[in-house]
Amino acid sequence: MFSSLSENITHVFSKLKGKGIIDEASLSAALREIRVALLEADVSLTVAKEFIAKIKNKSLGTEVLKSITPGQMVIKIVNDELITLLGSENSEINLKAKAPVTMMMVGLQGSGKTTTTAKISKWIARNFDKNILMASLDIYRPAAQEQLISLGKSNNISTLAIQKDKSPIEIADIAFKKAKSEDFDLLIFDSAGRNHID
Repeated sequence: MFSSLSENITHVFSKLKGKGIIDEASLSAALREIRVALLEADVSLTVAKEFIAKIKNKSLGTEVLKSITPGQMVIKIVNDELITLLGSENSEINLKAKAPVTMMMVGLQGSGKTTTTAKISKWIARNFDKNILMASLDIYRPAAQEQLISLGKSNNISTLAIQKDKSPIEIADIAFKKAKSEDFDLLIFDSAGRNHID
């Protein structure tokens, strides 16, 4: 998702860099492309609209339109707004709740949630000394549950056994009961995700 968004925005920036002067029409065209890139990256419509409005307001200032390199100035404004949107500071992960703390990996299908689930689990286990259970809720992708179990074994992280003929809700319930009864500190659900067309 981030690589696709990065490529699309880089493409827009390359067009802006080539312009000696940025007028309102060329800025609007560039912002339209950025909005489409954000929507394709699964950013909500409301967030995308607010993001574009902020950039447009800052970019239409006289200091931008008359600057020596207006394209570079617009790129800086977009960069600053992206940092604001995504967060400029790191936040400590909050695991201070009644065990088992639950987390769910969500996102588009094929975006790497299963691998990331294992990486995050390993990182938390190492840095926070937590006993973690991973559970796959993906009943649609062949071998999704097997993949998470394999990643769990290679990273020394516990996983829920394969659950055949069960819904994601039933699997989540089974996993939560196991995590609670076996004193796991953290339960991470690996969801099936969704298609970008859904």
